[in-house]
Amino acid sequence: EKAVNLKKDLAEMQEWMTQAEEEYLEKDFEYKSPEELENAVEEMKRAKEDVLQKEVRVKILKDNIKMLAAKVPSSGQDLVTELNVVLENYQLLCNRIRGKCHTLEARMLRNILWSCWIELLQCLDLETAWLNNLEERVQMTGNLPDKLDAVNDALESLESVLRHPADNRTQIRELGQTLIDGGILDDIISEKLEVFNARYEELSHLAVSRQIALEQQLQTMRETDHMLQVLQESLGDLDRQLTSYLTDRIDAFQMPQEAQ
Repeated sequence: EKAVNLKKDLAEMQEWMTQAEEEYLEKDFEYKSPEELENAVEEMKRAKEDVLQKEVRVKILKDNIKMLAAKVPSSGQDLVTELNVVLENYQLLCNRIRGKCHTLEARMLRNILWSCWIELLQCLDLETAWLNNLEERVQMTGNLPDKLDAVNDALESLESVLRHPADNRTQIRELGQTLIDGGILDDIISEKLEVFNARYEELSHLAVSRQIALEQQLQTMRETDHMLQVLQESLGDLDRQLTSYLTDRIDAFQMPQEAQ
């Protein structure tokens, strides 16, 4: 009776492995979206866990059959032969599911890295366009007319460009690091990031220096303009006072020294 039960257990185990092979290994995997691929990876992970959980049952079967074969060689030998087949098929199933799970994970990783690469190029294009604009604004501040409005407009224009958010640069740094960690296009990415960062630092420092210089120039011009305005008002008052003296035919020698 024990031999019959063990034989039945072997048959059930073999049947389960056949079903697992059909369900997990013979399925035609075609993924039209990253979400479908991610779901397939999760499914294969569950399959791998399910198969590995059967390892305890396989070991119990193996121990029981060996014990029976040791006690009753005549009835246990056939079971040992069937057991060896089941053990071989189980090991093969484990290896194949591990392999397929690894393949799907690698494929998903490639998709993630490819998406990172495309996003990195897009971010670099956006930031490069901004750097070009910044460089143009900095160059425009080089030969300004000595007028308050011109300097003020140039300063406001430069400041509006410098208010550019840092989100894209942060994204570039994170995407680049992800790709480098993934071992994808290390040299190309490192070179792109090095060139971009060098230009970013150079132009940023130059723009900030020009901003400070324009602020100081604008402050000086405003102070000078204020002094000229005060002087002009003082001269206007003096002119009106002298005009009144002339109108009243007052001799200058009768006036205080400053009026003379």
